[in-house]
Amino acid sequence: MILEEQLIGKTYYKEKFMKDHENRDPVQILGELYFKEQQNELFDLSNIRFAQGEVYFHYKDFETAIFKWENIQNELQPWAKKNMADAYFELGLFSTAEEIYKSIQVESLVLNSEVALKLFQLYIEQGNLDLADKIIKNAVSLNPDYPNVTKIARVFFEQHQDWSSAVELSVNEATRTKLLYWFEILKSYVDRGLTKTAQPDYFSQVLSTLYSLDKIHFEQFVVSLWNKYKNEESFLLWIKEITNLILHIGVNRDDSLHELSALYERMYFKLIDGKYLLKELSDIIPHLLTAWLNITDSAKALLASSAVLAWNELFPASISQLVVEEANEMMGHCQNNTIGIEMNLHLFDSILKWAENNKLTGGYRYKWIVQQLLDLQVRHLLIAGAPKSGKSLLINCILEENIVEDTPTLAVTMFKNHDDIEIDEITDTNKVPISNEKGIAELRQSSDSYIDFKLPCKFLEENGLSIINLPDFTINNLEKDEMTTHLHLADGLLFVLNGNAPFPDYERDILLNIQKQAANLPIHFLVNIMDPIYSEHEVKTIVEETKVRINTYFPSAQVFAYSPRLKGKEHLSKFINAHFRHKNIKEERHKKLLYIIRKTITYLLKQRVKTENELIESIQWNKDILAKLNGSIHQLSDVEMEKIQTIKHSFRTIKEEMKVELTNTIPELLRGCSQLISEDSNFRKIHLTLNKEMNNRMKDYLHEHVLPKFHRSIQQWISESAKIFAESHAYLLEMADGFNAMFSNERIKFECDFKVLDDWRRDADRITSTVQIGEINILLRFTPSQILLKSAGNLLGILPQNKKLLYKKYKSFLESKDYHEEAVTIANKFFMQFELLENALERDISMFFRHPFYVLRETAEEIQVEIHSKQDTLSNMRSNPEVYHDPLKLFELRLRQNEWMMDHHIQVHHVF
Repeated sequence: MILEEQLIGKTYYKEKFMKDHENRDPVQILGELYFKEQQNELFDLSNIRFAQGEVYFHYKDFETAIFKWENIQNELQPWAKKNMADAYFELGLFSTAEEIYKSIQVESLVLNSEVALKLFQLYIEQGNLDLADKIIKNAVSLNPDYPNVTKIARVFFEQHQDWSSAVELSVNEATRTKLLYWFEILKSYVDRGLTKTAQPDYFSQVLSTLYSLDKIHFEQFVVSLWNKYKNEESFLLWIKEITNLILHIGVNRDDSLHELSALYERMYFKLIDGKYLLKELSDIIPHLLTAWLNITDSAKALLASSAVLAWNELFPASISQLVVEEANEMMGHCQNNTIGIEMNLHLFDSILKWAENNKLTGGYRYKWIVQQLLDLQVRHLLIAGAPKSGKSLLINCILEENIVEDTPTLAVTMFKNHDDIEIDEITDTNKVPISNEKGIAELRQSSDSYIDFKLPCKFLEENGLSIINLPDFTINNLEKDEMTTHLHLADGLLFVLNGNAPFPDYERDILLNIQKQAANLPIHFLVNIMDPIYSEHEVKTIVEETKVRINTYFPSAQVFAYSPRLKGKEHLSKFINAHFRHKNIKEERHKKLLYIIRKTITYLLKQRVKTENELIESIQWNKDILAKLNGSIHQLSDVEMEKIQTIKHSFRTIKEEMKVELTNTIPELLRGCSQLISEDSNFRKIHLTLNKEMNNRMKDYLHEHVLPKFHRSIQQWISESAKIFAESHAYLLEMADGFNAMFSNERIKFECDFKVLDDWRRDADRITSTVQIGEINILLRFTPSQILLKSAGNLLGILPQNKKLLYKKYKSFLESKDYHEEAVTIANKFFMQFELLENALERDISMFFRHPFYVLRETAEEIQVEIHSKQDTLSNMRSNPEVYHDPLKLFELRLRQNEWMMDHHIQVHHVF
């Protein structure tokens, strides 16, 4: 290696030839040695020439150096070629230098490394970064231990922001050298976000190596990688990878990896917050919990051990039994860490938020109950009793108001002290103020009602109480979930007994049932002495006898006699404060909160079934409605067509009757014009006179008789049409009422176009006010008879003796003429403008029905869209039930973990 260092630094000449001549000129010394060697019979000048080349190179006489190195034939020849390439490089002859470098083929790692570095330098000078990248990677791969080669590579990669190569170099070198230097460089890349393309398993070997070297650096590196992957899609893959690695390499709690343990804690709760499905977590969580338990300090392992136990309960056999046993054991050694109520409140809020996002109702009532539990300054006393116990009278005495009626109630009421009277109904979705007695009375008869009743009450204020009034207890209503929920809202139960017959068997059965459902609920008794006939001694006897019977079943229960005439409220206050005051109300409320959370989860699970059934019912209901809508559309089409035919037929009948009258009357009217002819008439112009008179008579007839009559007929027709429209409108209103009754709202509103009638009236007035038919050619037409009469008039009119003959001929002609054709022509012209109205009737009547058709069709389309939407929702619910069930299962998991921790807290608390 010493020789190679000399060759690399081009100091071979010093060690070989200048040891005894340090103060002399190396050129002179080497020249003398060269001359001396030549004198030998068998001489070898290669070493001297090689040394001379080095000297000339240092003197920057590169041409001479090259000349010296060209003829080296011994083992120094590869180095000589490398030096020649160095000289050409210094001369700027890069192509020649590159060619010589590439021609060197040796097995020496050192020389090959030097050549690679020189080529790298050459490519950098040329700006050929691709070749530079390739050659430096080859150099590292060839001999990573070669001095500075990995450093040069790292600097090159960083300068050119080739972060994938820089990361790969660091990974390889960290694993190979096991130097913390490389691990720190790699961690810096991770922290700077330069490892985005790296998959989680890429760092497994690095982490395994680092763990064996330094536990602190291992934890720091894992934390950096954790932060890198937490916002990426591959995060779950990272969790699986790091967890498997931790389990594989045996990381344990003795390593004191507290920050990593905290990461596992946060990760666990993130995974079970309801955003992931169980199929995504089933192969992650068991290993995660095992790893978390392994690295967690025993004294602080409450979260980890309770998580293991909760998961094992809900998903048996998914975690090794040894791990479960270890978790159980660790629970016993955990410190008495106080489990704050905030954790459970966060869980409850998460459930409500999830329900809201999934469009589920019902959370507000549970939210209201939780709000009552959080008020630690007020104890919630449940006052209950069987029918006829006098419970209502007792509550009214306490409130000093006649509020609670003696008649049975189905509602739940909580009475609280407040400066003003405020009454609210607590519904599934919100709080609704109640402002009148009628509203309260209605709510009391509703089995699903909660009433929050606030009022000024001295007794409640002084004793820090609220009173819960439930429906009278019976065996049947105790089976309802609502009753059980109310029992867990209360801090104690004061059961009211009828003083005339206290604690009969059915009351005993009721209370045993209550105790079964709420085992930790303090139960005490109040004997209600309302009958003034009992003396104090008798009252005392009743109480003692009753207490004996009660204590047989409820050994801790106390019995109190209440009578308004015996300082009842004062004694009641003392009794309540003596027997209903908890030592640790916060802990008790915490347990009640856990119960309410479980009830909420159960409720939402039932809502899933309820929602599916409601969807099925809604789809079928919508299909029925759609069928009715389509049927109504067809019916309305029939009605429309019927009305069109009826109205058009009526109009056509009027027109045809008038046309018949015209064709019958006009000929007679025209024949009557024969009376205008006399023997004195001017027969040369008589046809003109008669034609004009016929037109005048015909027009007078039309204006004075036909038009008024037709106007009256049209008005009558419009009136009849209005009745038809009114009938249709009534039919449509009945149809709309039927649909709106089914919709339970005013969804269907028909607006018929009655303006059509106004348009008809206007058109009728306009076309019957006058008629323009023009002059009709009646006698001026060129029929044979007319030609004859006209010619005869011209020829014979001047002959007096022929006038009588002409008179007779004209008169006979006029009286015998048919005039039907003329009458039809006149009738057709007369009715021409009425035909415009007739032709528009179908369109006008359709205008009347247009909006109802639009409403029905639009509603049908909306219903169809709603059906498709709900069918899609139902299909999705059925095909992906896990989307709904899995989050609730995970909420239950979190709840069970909290219950484990609460049980541990209680056990430790009782021990100490």
